[in-house]
Parts: sequence; C-alpha cells; structure tokens
Amino acid sequence: MKIEEIEEYKKDLKRLSKKYRTLPEDIEVVKKVLFVSPNERPPFSFRIDNLGIETCVIIVKKIASKSFKGKGVNSGFRLIYAHFENENRIVLIELFYKSKKEIEDKERIMNNFK
Repeated sequence: MKIEEIEEYKKDLKRLSKKYRTLPEDIEVVKKVLFVSPNERPPFSFRIDNLGIETCVIIVKKIASKSFKGKGVNSGFRLIYAHFENENRIVLIELFYKSKKEIEDKERIMNNFK
C-alpha cells in the first residue's frame, strides 16, 4: 500500500502541527492503520458519497491526539482520504480540527480527482 499526500494536506498538517505538537506522531499511527485496513470502518470512518468521482473517498471522524489529553471525547481531528483499491494506494486530501470546521472541503476533493 502506497500512501501519498497532496500539497494542501501537507499545508494543513504543517499549520495544525504548530499548535498541536504531537500531531505528526498521531498521523503516523493513523497511516499504519490505513496501511493495514484502508476501507471505511463505522463508527470511526465513513465513505463520502455523491461526489461524482470514480474512487472511494473516506472521512475518518475520530482521530485522537496526545495533545488533547484531558480535553474530552469531543476533541479530535478529521482526515479525508481517497482509496484507490485497484492501484493499492491512498491519497491524503484534508486534515482539520473538528471544532474549527464542520465539514470537508468538497471543492478540494473534486479539484484533485476529476
């Protein structure tokens, strides 16, 4: 399994890592899980439908971070990725703090996977 990152995702990670110092480590754990099991796994991850693209786009809704110790279960990050099952690869699209942003950037997804 190959895991790639688009430029916008890299910027998201860099920006968020300034405030949440453990985020790069936390994301490495998520990558290891995706490497083994890339499909959606409710209640932690779900497929995003009705995008009009051929690949499977998944949102991971519950990414814990060591930076959130003591902040409760409502703290966390969300990760959007595309899973290309035939090519055996994953492309990381977007990462955001769920308290600062409600939903994924569908325009970003569409622009990268037309």
